[in-house]
Amino acid sequence: MEQQLTPTQPEQEFQLKSILLPLVAIILGCFMVILDTTAMNVALSKLVEDFHTQLPTLQWTVTGYMLAQAAVIPLAGWLSDRFGAKTIFLTSVVLFTLGSLLCALPNDPQMLIMFRVIQGLGGGFVMPVAMAYVYRLSPPNKVGQVMGLLGVPILLAPAIGPVLSGWLVEYHSWRWIFLINLPVGVISVLFGLWKLPKLDTKKLAGFDIPGMILGPLAFAALSYGLNQGAESWTSDKTIGGLIVGGIALIAFIFVELRVKHPLLDLRVFRSVDFSFGIVVQWIVQFSLFGAIFLLPQFLQQGRGYGAFDTGLTLFPQALASACMMPIGGYLFDRIGVRWLVVIGLSLVSGAIFQYSNLDIHTGREDLLLPLIMAGAGMGLMMMPLNSHLINKTPRELVSRVTSLTSAMQQVISSLAVALLVTILTKRIGTLMTEANVSPDVLANQTSGNAAEANPEQMQQLLALAVDAFDYTFGIMVFVAITGALLGLLLRRGKKNTGESTSAEKPESALEGLHMG
Repeated sequence: MEQQLTPTQPEQEFQLKSILLPLVAIILGCFMVILDTTAMNVALSKLVEDFHTQLPTLQWTVTGYMLAQAAVIPLAGWLSDRFGAKTIFLTSVVLFTLGSLLCALPNDPQMLIMFRVIQGLGGGFVMPVAMAYVYRLSPPNKVGQVMGLLGVPILLAPAIGPVLSGWLVEYHSWRWIFLINLPVGVISVLFGLWKLPKLDTKKLAGFDIPGMILGPLAFAALSYGLNQGAESWTSDKTIGGLIVGGIALIAFIFVELRVKHPLLDLRVFRSVDFSFGIVVQWIVQFSLFGAIFLLPQFLQQGRGYGAFDTGLTLFPQALASACMMPIGGYLFDRIGVRWLVVIGLSLVSGAIFQYSNLDIHTGREDLLLPLIMAGAGMGLMMMPLNSHLINKTPRELVSRVTSLTSAMQQVISSLAVALLVTILTKRIGTLMTEANVSPDVLANQTSGNAAEANPEQMQQLLALAVDAFDYTFGIMVFVAITGALLGLLLRRGKKNTGESTSAEKPESALEGLHMG
């Protein structure tokens, strides 16, 4: 018998256990997608060996996956409104799980790349749909707590990914990176069919066909151009991607502001609170890469750690994030986002400052405190900031806004990686010039011909690389501090009571949900 959640249910009757099983379906789906995103990087060297091909070819297993995600994210909100969030979420999980099975089978790199694109097409829908889904499941006064639970896989999976995939690649087979998704995907779908409530669909008056073409093209091309920028900002691939993406983005904005039924409703930027919150979110995300992206590179390049050891070293950060996520959500419901962002970014700033003093003798025990600080800071502010942005939008536009913010975060992630790699590389080059170290030494090291350089040269190069990491971390400290200062200007506004900011009648958070 179908159970309907009506708007007349009193808010005080809400208990977290009442939506625990739907959350299990959503969290498992998100965890699987994010875990697989980080796992593939670890397996690339083994794939080069097994497929007897070059790294640039297999790099497309990562790039193709990323571009497929970037292309479909803008469509997630419209499809959810048209066909229902439950249908789109479960379909995307099924597609991702099927893609995982296909990825475990081929012995040809081109087939693997094609199957990874299928995976990406499914995975791109999962996060924006999941965030909108969880927000609609949550009573207005419990949004922070429930969204905090969704945040656990977002920060836990990137830490577990290298550990698990490193172990599987080293002791079993790279194919298990994909096979482990099968039971997780099946359980997510079964729980979803059983317990995910149906959200009301909307009668959409028209199709924004230009937006459906320009949006995916813009975000995919920009992500590609920025991704290539990590290698060279003057290459044809970088310039071409940025030009195509920039032109498509300008055309997309022009179309969306004029069309009657836009794919992504850009009118939300008329809200000063929303626009300012987006800027802060970009700075937060950029800052987090100082703790998430750069440190593993230092451990592997500066300290010679393998992927498995790197994952184990970083695990305290994931545990701290997982512990602080529910606390951050609880506090958001009571004090708003301002002080969570300020305190969170202050903790991250302190952690990155300690990273900026690393040396070639830095060990795991030296990193324990800053890792816990960084993880705690991330856990405190990440999902509260997402919840804050959703709270600042009309309730009927939630699915469109999560698609918009997710698409923009994809571009910011690519930009952060590209800029950090550029800063690091340029600094290494400058230090080598100042120390009169021949570029051939670096070329021999990166090409695997380190034996052609004498040990003293290699030790000098290692010391210069560590100095370059410290310099790059130092820049990240100022970025994080800037974000913390801007966080002081975030306004909580009126406490969300579930009222729509449009012409909708006041409704409870659970109106329009039907169990079954």
